[in-house]
Parts: sequence; structure tokens; C-alpha cells
Amino acid sequence: MCGIVGAASLRNVTPILLEGLNRLEYRGYDSAGIAVLREGQLQREREVGKVAALESLLEQRAVKGQLGIAHTRWATHGKPSTLNAHPHLSNASVAVVHNGIIENHEPLRRELEAQGYRFHSDTDTEVVAHLFHYYYATTTHQQDSLNEAAEPAQRLMAAFRATLGRLHGAYALGVLHIEHPDSLLCARMGSPLVVGEGSEEHFIASDPLALLQVTDRFIYLEEGDHALVSRDACRIFDTAGAQVDRPIVRFEHGDQIAEKGDYRHFMLKEIHEQPRVLKATLADKVSDEGRLLASVLGAEAEALLDRVEQVQIVSCGTSYHAGLVARYWLEGLAGLPCSVEVASEFRYRHVVVPNNTLFVTISQSGETADTLAALRFAKRAGYLATLAICNVPGSSLVRESDLRLMTHAGPEIGVASTKAFTTQLLALLWFTVLLGRKWLGEQRLAELIADLAALPAQIEQVLALEPDIAALATRFASKHHTLFLGRGPHYPVAMEGALKLKEISYIHAEAYAAGELKHGPLALVDDDMPVVTVAPSDELLEKLKSNLQEVRARGGQLINFICEDAGLEDGEGFHNLKLPKVSDSVAPILFSVPLQLLSYHVALVKGTDVDKPRNLAKSVTVE
Repeated sequence: MCGIVGAASLRNVTPILLEGLNRLEYRGYDSAGIAVLREGQLQREREVGKVAALESLLEQRAVKGQLGIAHTRWATHGKPSTLNAHPHLSNASVAVVHNGIIENHEPLRRELEAQGYRFHSDTDTEVVAHLFHYYYATTTHQQDSLNEAAEPAQRLMAAFRATLGRLHGAYALGVLHIEHPDSLLCARMGSPLVVGEGSEEHFIASDPLALLQVTDRFIYLEEGDHALVSRDACRIFDTAGAQVDRPIVRFEHGDQIAEKGDYRHFMLKEIHEQPRVLKATLADKVSDEGRLLASVLGAEAEALLDRVEQVQIVSCGTSYHAGLVARYWLEGLAGLPCSVEVASEFRYRHVVVPNNTLFVTISQSGETADTLAALRFAKRAGYLATLAICNVPGSSLVRESDLRLMTHAGPEIGVASTKAFTTQLLALLWFTVLLGRKWLGEQRLAELIADLAALPAQIEQVLALEPDIAALATRFASKHHTLFLGRGPHYPVAMEGALKLKEISYIHAEAYAAGELKHGPLALVDDDMPVVTVAPSDELLEKLKSNLQEVRARGGQLINFICEDAGLEDGEGFHNLKLPKVSDSVAPILFSVPLQLLSYHVALVKGTDVDKPRNLAKSVTVE
């Protein structure tokens, strides 16, 4: 969601801050702003809309300095407007950028107004600026009256800690004060923040990707950490105020995000990257001899996995759909009961924890607020162990879990997830095979590993069908509603297909288990609503064919994604796209890809913003 960038350097930081904001555009936002400290004055500029609008504004004004913060805002409190855009100031001496939600902002606002502070925005963030200004003034006055020669940095940190102690909710903060031209304050509680280390310069950001143009060395702040950052040093303190050391981690993905190459959109590039990233995801999990490498989960994995009797999966959005597919695998291949739940519901439910249950979270970013909260609940609730399936090695979810399973999708810029989803599915299938390895039998185990290894080449075959899929997309030009159908593990694949279509084309789309047609959805079917079906050649195909006839008999227009041997032919109301025949185990991964391409090309037909759909954010770091 919102993006934070900050810098303390000997050079002008404005270009660094703007480039950081550009690299965070994929997260979703509605306004952008910057504040730099120059010659004892705070210079602030804000603009509604894209970062490019802010850049155009700055071209007209000399906004330069060696210390600064910048922000892209995704509206929560207060509509998108210049007044609500960050950074927020207090008395022209304090500047604040903030990700998250301050839950007690209303009583704090009333308290500060009683102290004479005037508010200029509708945001919860502005209370942080005024509260910090109040505590800094109070702390300085008290120390001056006591004739204490306290170090200026100590006074600054005392005011910052007093401010943090009053905040309830989630936040990542970047703060400047004009009396401290070399100091950048930052803190995290429930929202991600990293410190980047350079040569005689330091940076902060809500996402390492924002800073890859200046460094690949990062300190991931822990929950409750706050820090005093300058050009030369970064002093980190925990919630108790004790100075702590956090490791410096080199970012693994490298600077891969800047260019789309020959592709029109990042989403299309990421769809076509899937054969490569699936191969990369599998590479460290299976040896050259075809042996499963459980050690990638962590040193304690072998002993823990032998004790697993049940699996609980918790995730959000696309990752939730991956979990729903995995339930079919875990129960059908590994023989383990599996429950899957949306994190935002799970965290507020009274949960009964069965014995020896492995708690699995799935997240592309590893910073999804509801999923993180569910993990923290699980660690107190008595689960056997926790496993994170994630794409970002240094993320909070990975660092706080007992076991970790990395997907190696690389940075994903398009808001609508594609390669992150299929790599999650591959990791989940690999994990299922690992859990069931002792009773699957050597032959079945070898077949499943071979299926995984063959998948990247099979997806290359699907990608070659893009012109045919683009032709099908034209049928959606005037449509406003679409129904997606699937059975078994392909029902959640249909759910993911519907989500993709609504995300980027703004067509209302729903997914149903095909067997549920007679229980309501048939009332919607007519010749003006396309019905998209996922129809692999599995044990449920014949039953699915009966469901398709129900649609056809009512004038529905069917677009069927089928295997080559499905036995369905084109005809009135039937439009088929034939995919290569693959094993049932990997079919849900393969069939996800043409649905991604369909959504992409429908969005092109509709003329929407493919990579940055309206109202959406890439990483949902608030509740």
C-alpha cells in the first residue's frame, strides 16, 4: 500500500527519493509528496495523482537537501487530496511520513487541539507530527529548566519514544526535525520498514525495492524497533529502549524491476517469466538425483514434519486461492486433514487447535497485515510449528516463522499476481509430496517429482497460445458480468481467474463450483454473460460436461479451457481452447496461466490500467 522513502547523505537526496517513489508505484497510491531539510528550513511539496505529477512540480521549484523523506499515500483517513497527502508538518519544524493506521487518533487529536495545535488534514497521521512536536518542546523545556546539558540526540530520542508510547495501531514512520539536520528518525510496529546502508549515507524504505538503485544492503527492523539514522550511523533500539544490533542482509533478487523490456506491461512480462521462475523455485528443492531436499525449510524441518498430523493454512486474496488448491493435494496425496481460512477472519475467531497441527501462512510480500497477525496469534495458540511460504527472504513473515519455503518468483510489479501465484502452487505441491513421501511409494514419488520438473516446458506451450487467447478476449468487449466454473482443485483455480478478471478489467466476475449451478447461479445465465470453464481431463470431466450442457441449454456462451483429449468440440455456444495434456497433480498450475492471459487481454480490450488497477494496492500492510 503506502510507500515510504527517506535518505541522509552528503549529496542531494531529492533524486533518490523520487526514484524510490517511482519504484514503489506498483504498491498502489493516490498522492505523493516529499520534504527535505535545507539550510534550516523544511521544503515540502505534495501532489494528487501519480509520482510524475510531483516530479513535474519539483522541476519548477528548487527542492534540494541532504536529508529528506518522501511518500506515496493510499487513502484511509480522508479522501485523496493535497491537504491529506504526506509528509505532514507541525509548526514548520517537524515532518512525518506514515504507513499504517493510528487507531487512537481521534482522542489524540482532541488532546492536541486543546493544547492549541491546528490540524490541516483529515488524516490520522497528522496527530503524529503534532504529538512529536509537543513532546520535543516539552522535553527540551524541562531539560533547560533543570540546566541539564543533555546530548541533543538524547532529547530527540526521548521525545520520539514518548510519541511512540502514545500510539495505538500499526505504523511505519519516518520523521525529521529542523533542529537536527543530520538525523532521520524511524520506527515500525505492524508495518514493514527497512534501513539501507550505503557509503557515508543511510536510507529508509517500506520496501527494499525502493532503494536498489543506491544499495543492496538492508537492515530489517523488528516489530517495535525504532532507530536514529544519520549519514554515518544507524542506532537501533527495541521496545524497551535498549540499543540492539540487527543483521545486515544483502538483497537476493538484484535490481530486476526497472524495465519492462519488450513487453507492453509488467503483468505480461511476469506471465511470460513463469517457466523460468518455476524452474528456479524447484531448483533448490530437488537434487540432481531427484531427491527431495527438506533442508530448505530449515534445520529442524525433518524432525517437525514427521510429527505433523494436520495442516492449517491461513492467507489472503490470491494466496488464499493457492491454499484452497493445496487442500486437495494435502488430503489427496499426503493423506493429511487440511483447513484453509482467510486471515482477516481467522485472526478474530475463537480457534480450537488440534494436536500436532502445522500452521502455514502464504504471502507474496511477507508483510500482509492480517496474515502476520494470524501468524503471531498462532505462535501463542499451541500449534506444532509455523511455516511461511513467501517470495521475500527478509520479510517479517519469513523471519518470524519456524520454517520457511521460498518461492523465488523475483519482484512482481503488476498488482494482479501471476508468477507469485504459480510459484506458490509449485511450492505447495512440492511440500505436499514431501509430507507424503513415506507412504506414496517410490514409483509414485518419482512420478510426482517428474511432473514438477516437466511443468516449466509445458507452460511454455501454453504461452504459445496467447494469440488464440487474445482472440477469445474480444468476446468480452461489451460484457459487464462473467461466471467462472471449475470442479475439484480447479474450483479455486476458477476463483483466481475470476479475481484476475475483476481486478484489471473491472468486469464483475464470480466463480462457482460447477456442481452448484442448479443451486442459484443458473438464474444469471443468458447470452450476454460469458461462462468460463476450467475443464482438464480428470475424473470429474464427465460431470463437468453435464454442467456445461445446462449452461448451453439456457443460451449461455461457454469459453472452455480444456485438455487436448477432452472430447469437446466447438459449436454454437461452445468456444474451446485446447491445452497440452498434463498429469492431474500439476494441472491446476498449468490451467492458471491461460486465465491470467485471458484477463490481461480483456483488460487491453477494455482499455484499463493493467499494472495499476484503480483502488488496489500490491501489498496490503494495514488491516
